[in-house]
Amino acid sequence: MIPRILQKKVEEKLFKGKAILIFGARQVGKTTLVKSILQNNENEVAFLNGDEPDVREMFTNATSTYMKTIFGKKKIIFIDEAQRIKNIGITLKLIVDQIPEVQVIATGSSAFELGNKTIEPLTGRKFIYTLFPMSFSEMVNYSGILEETRLLKHRLVYGYYPEIVTKAGQESELLHLLSESYLYKDIYRLNGIMKPEVLEKIVCALSLQIGSEVSFNEIANLVGVDRATVVKYIGLLEQAYVVYKIPSFSRNVRNEIRKGKKIYFHDTGIRNAVINSLWKIENRQDLGGLWENYLISERRKLLSYSDSYCKQYFWRTTQQQEIDYIEDDKNGIRAYEFKWNKNAKLKISKTFSSSYPEAKVKLVTPKNYMQFLTDLKF
Repeated sequence: MIPRILQKKVEEKLFKGKAILIFGARQVGKTTLVKSILQNNENEVAFLNGDEPDVREMFTNATSTYMKTIFGKKKIIFIDEAQRIKNIGITLKLIVDQIPEVQVIATGSSAFELGNKTIEPLTGRKFIYTLFPMSFSEMVNYSGILEETRLLKHRLVYGYYPEIVTKAGQESELLHLLSESYLYKDIYRLNGIMKPEVLEKIVCALSLQIGSEVSFNEIANLVGVDRATVVKYIGLLEQAYVVYKIPSFSRNVRNEIRKGKKIYFHDTGIRNAVINSLWKIENRQDLGGLWENYLISERRKLLSYSDSYCKQYFWRTTQQQEIDYIEDDKNGIRAYEFKWNKNAKLKISKTFSSSYPEAKVKLVTPKNYMQFLTDLKF
């Protein structure tokens, strides 16, 4: 198993009197992670799967007395796919409050379902973590920076899902299986998804717009639905960990775009599979957007696993002056331009530099991207 950064973090929170919740897309390794954490305590663990009907029935409206009978002498309760269990938040609250000697760990592949069912009942009673596909840092720790940088072009095309990383030679087949069988599985269970084909068209439209500012009205016209449907479906894609939004940065300049947004995929391999574009880097027309998506997604993993409260933005004016990516935190503003050409020169808008003279500005290329993906201060 390739060690995950979250493992140590979760281990440190065991038996602290709170439930541990691990969110993330399907197939990113949540179950494998928890089993690795608990491998030395297997005799003390009750493994339960919310996909199984009898488990769902067991926990629905269960009392603390009944659960004590179910758990017996087990000290750790692991509930996989917990979002499938009705009233799971209340059940987890009962375990934390009434059976404090038991550590409960729950995983879920839909932030929408599991989050809404647990956040209110578990206020002050939970540690929440998000597990992403494999990260650049995790692979560097596993196989070394030389090996991982050699695989850069491969990662841009096929991404970092665990099964893709570990099964060399089967990437295309497995990616198509992931994108067709698992990508929308949780979303289809949610109320209000009346037209799955519309959802898939929206995903394709987003795939073709990475690196560009997204217009909900434009997508609505392209797909043939109203704007409200586009907004709703993109929100569900976010909650299922398929895509995420980056807002525009605005403080001082009158003509800054204040309500703009870009939408990226958590994994470039999934993005490429959705539009059936697994071409080699040398044959691609979308390399600029793909490189941008890769860097921002990997940086996002680094920030999340480092418990950083940094906010992520892009910057653009109505005159089309642009900065690819901006971070803003207690240490100030950092602005980044992304170029695939190793010999590219940094060019920054005078409007930006004069409006934000305190901002640190850097160029990220394949020559120095390793620092960007491993060092929060870069």
